Amino acid sequence: MDRAPGLSVRFKLTLSYAGFLMLAGALFFALVWVLVLRYQPEVGNSPSGVLVRSDLLRSVATSAAAVMAFLLVFGLLGGWILAGRMLAPLVRITDATRMAANGSLSQRIQLEGRKDEFRELADAFDTMLARLEAHVAEQQRFAANASHELRTPLAITQTLLDVARKDPNRDTGELIKRLHTVNTRAIDLTEALLLLSRADQRSFTREHVDLSLIAEEATETLLPLA
Repeated sequence: MDRAPGLSVRFKLTLSYAGFLMLAGALFFALVWVLVLRYQPEVGNSPSGVLVRSDLLRSVATSAAAVMAFLLVFGLLGGWILAGRMLAPLVRITDATRMAANGSLSQRIQLEGRKDEFRELADAFDTMLARLEAHVAEQQRFAANASHELRTPLAITQTLLDVARKDPNRDTGELIKRLHTVNTRAIDLTEALLLLSRADQRSFTREHVDLSLIAEEATETLLPLA
């Protein structure tokens, strides 16, 4: 799905880190103002001479501006580095997702380190990829088996029709009977394959099957052509 471009998560986290430091600095200077400067008299004495409140305010304001500028630069630079380190596992997960979307289901993330939110997400994604790969392989095997099994009754039908075409005087009743038998077997085989395709869904009732009867039926069907 196409989306409009926006700010990256790394940039948002960087702004959040810098904003938090700026807020902490602003609260600190506000606390200094409330606890110290508010109760400072307009004119007072100091070891170096007369202390004027306005001069003290200008000095604190200058220092506060310098500290806030430092916190802004430090917050942006440090936040960018920290956000990059924190989001590094997410980049690997995104790359694996794109490769899986392109058909490479054998790709695994396999994040190292102790358990956290990113590693839980990576492990869950690896498990999902393993199940998808197994499911696709199973579907491919099913398609191969289905084509192989359906080829036999179709080949028998083609053989019967070729024999009938080469021998026009042959009894058509026997041919129709054999074609009906082969067609019935093909229908039963198709239904069995459809049932097998729903095996993972458990949407069928299990029952015991006598394999000797199936082998006997197959032998009777193929015996005239042997």
